[in-house]
Amino acid sequence: MEYRKLGRTDLNISVIGLGTMTWGKQNTQAEGFEQMDYALSCGINFFDTAEMYAIPPTELTYGTTETIIGHWFASRRTRDKVILATKITGPGFGWLRNGEIINKKNILSALEDSLKRLQTDYIDVYQLHWPNRGSYHFGSTWNYAPRFDVRQQTDNFLEVLHTLQNLIKAGKVRHFGLSNETAWGITKWLELAEHHALPRAVSIQNEFSLLCRHFEPDLSEISLNEQCGLLAWSPLCRGMLSGKYLNGARPAGARLTIETRPEHRISPTTDAAILEYIALAKRHDLDICQMAIAFVNEKPFVTSTLIGATTLAQLKSNIAAMDLKLSKEVTDGIEAIRRKYPMPF
Repeated sequence: MEYRKLGRTDLNISVIGLGTMTWGKQNTQAEGFEQMDYALSCGINFFDTAEMYAIPPTELTYGTTETIIGHWFASRRTRDKVILATKITGPGFGWLRNGEIINKKNILSALEDSLKRLQTDYIDVYQLHWPNRGSYHFGSTWNYAPRFDVRQQTDNFLEVLHTLQNLIKAGKVRHFGLSNETAWGITKWLELAEHHALPRAVSIQNEFSLLCRHFEPDLSEISLNEQCGLLAWSPLCRGMLSGKYLNGARPAGARLTIETRPEHRISPTTDAAILEYIALAKRHDLDICQMAIAFVNEKPFVTSTLIGATTLAQLKSNIAAMDLKLSKEVTDGIEAIRRKYPMPF
């Protein structure tokens, strides 16, 4: 396993990180345990979760994934072997803290609940799941029109940073990270941290894959040069790059089959791009999923590629992508397809 520095910290995290959102919905606790055991045996030391998991999020299932991880920590006594990241949910779900914004009150409440479920007394990387003001993620790419009170947002950022500073001093949080942020957002967080001597974001967790490259070029430039690396989520684009959803297929138990929310990534253009990426992989005798993960791993601004799986066989194959180095012919092929389908969804 390869390891990369997390921001400007002294932590080195595995280039393959273990995503956990399926545990408690698509996967049982026993299956989650099996995945964590195997990942740890392969040298994966970075686990990512969130208070709103399992997915799809509901009032009845949120927190389940953290609970499963907590039971695993207690059973295996492995807390010291894992760099653990979780997230506080942003505004929008009425059943979770009345859908309120991320602020001091809600951070303190959410963190205590996460610590109890995870059966730990500290979080290594506490992340803000999405901005209070919204962003272009989660299907809002084409209609995001940022309009907000800059002073109000800045005051909130400072409140959050001061709260995190106190939690770091108390030993409950080691570092904090952003998620689903924009270029303005990450630069503002970093600017305020430097100006006021407050905690600095160590990472930004945004969607990034062969089909979703919004992170380039501006966010990647900031991320790389400000040492706030990308934790890339959905490198297989919710499993779509495998081809299993082509032509409207919905395999039993698969992510999009059980999803209750509209899937904005589904379109004829997306299917066309996927078919070309699959054909490229076949021409070079590669597994399409491993090719897609290797593509993300090789980006210099990526700190860790977060993989998720519903079967142990999938997990093993995804982790094995760590050993794959893409040839120039393959990367040239990827860029040619990207030019043809630059924004498939």
